[in-house]
Amino acid sequence: MTITEWVAQTVPDGSDAGLPDGFQVQIDMRCARRGDLRYLVGGSPTRMLRLGDTALGMTSADGRIEVCDAATRSLSRTLLEAGIAHPRPMAGPTPDDVTIVIPVRDNQFGVDRLLAAVAGTRVIVVDDGSAVPLTAQGALVELIRFEHNRGPAAARNAGAAAATTDFVAFLDSDVVPEPDWLVMLLAHFSDPLVALAAPRIVGLSAHPHEGRQSMAERYENGYSSLDMGPAEAAVAPGTSVPYVPSAAMILRRKSFCGFDEDLRVAEDVDLCWRLHETGWRVRYDPVARVAHDHRTNMREVLSRRRYYGTGAAFLAQRHGTRAAPMVMTASMGVAVAALLSRTTFGLVLAFLVLGRTAYRLRSRLGDLPDAPVAAAQMTGRAAGYGLLQAAGAICRHYWPVAVLLALVSRRFRCLVIEVAIAEGLIEWVRAVLADTTREPAIGPFAYLLCRRLDDLAYGAGLWEGVVRERDLGALRPVVTR
Repeated sequence: MTITEWVAQTVPDGSDAGLPDGFQVQIDMRCARRGDLRYLVGGSPTRMLRLGDTALGMTSADGRIEVCDAATRSLSRTLLEAGIAHPRPMAGPTPDDVTIVIPVRDNQFGVDRLLAAVAGTRVIVVDDGSAVPLTAQGALVELIRFEHNRGPAAARNAGAAAATTDFVAFLDSDVVPEPDWLVMLLAHFSDPLVALAAPRIVGLSAHPHEGRQSMAERYENGYSSLDMGPAEAAVAPGTSVPYVPSAAMILRRKSFCGFDEDLRVAEDVDLCWRLHETGWRVRYDPVARVAHDHRTNMREVLSRRRYYGTGAAFLAQRHGTRAAPMVMTASMGVAVAALLSRTTFGLVLAFLVLGRTAYRLRSRLGDLPDAPVAAAQMTGRAAGYGLLQAAGAICRHYWPVAVLLALVSRRFRCLVIEVAIAEGLIEWVRAVLADTTREPAIGPFAYLLCRRLDDLAYGAGLWEGVVRERDLGALRPVVTR
């Protein structure tokens, strides 16, 4: 955990922050211990910030800060970078500054539906080698056609190259944006460091109890891999939102480094990580929503998951440990392994390791109110996350190995069954608690079945990519100090 104290002198002139006057940030009040803004604990990875009297004087009682000078500009940037505050921009570019690029192949119906939804905005449709040439009608619509299929990355790049506006929005032909989605996302670009902003992607059939729907459709509508959840976030590798899908996103053209045309899968993850590496920021805003026409057949859903899994090997080659299935400290790794051993010795060892971790953390928290309780809570959460991370890897990344070991070891077989059940039910509960604005799309046991099938498909694709690329990077866990 990183501990930082912010004072006005941290950045004397605030010249490197660049937030405009009038820009506001909102401290996540869940980070304030007992509502005390002097001590802020949160972010991803977890850190603690101590706000001095000067900083508190710039902050309202409900945690709002408005940029008006160098000091507020510096404080706001620090809180944003820590993930302890969220942006509340007051203005931004207009839809007239945007060109929408639609890469498409063999989906005339989707193109027509999408053009009707974005009428009045500049659009470039890139026909990526459709068997029957597509048509695109409209005064502000331009059509580019490839004679042969070159992939979605190449189609998006061609559309972006033909655009003349400062911002480019990418929308797949199987989505339909809700009204004002552009206005909501464009406001984020008033921060000059933001290169990309993305909406929440929900199911086009947003109400799971209307009409007869298959289990696959209800699972996709509620827990699609395209849906990054109900919580706004800064997008960065290793955080709760490590990337955003290219099915719907807006980019600042001067920051756009192009999709990697050698990739047919995971090109959106690669783009987000390259932007982050070069110092740009990416924002995920679930208030803006785009509906996606999900697959309704379980075979199609699992086939797509397997295809997504093949991209892990490419990401490991290009981004190294950022594509690792597990990342944890050595001490937490020992504690998690000890707990999974399900032995008395393992339980004692885990207790000792976690106790030492909590003690060391307590010493770093200094004068934080209720520091012992905070240290115990944070250590417990870290252990819980470590267990979930390990359980998810067993069921998803390492399931071929887990199955082989389960065949020869009764103890390991019992562990795998328990882990598979517990992890699925816990994730269902977490998803329900995270999004209380809607009813669960599917019950816990149906979710458990779908999730395990989802993991089997993704893991099969992952191993397929690893074997094809002859690179174990996507399977190699990372242990940090």
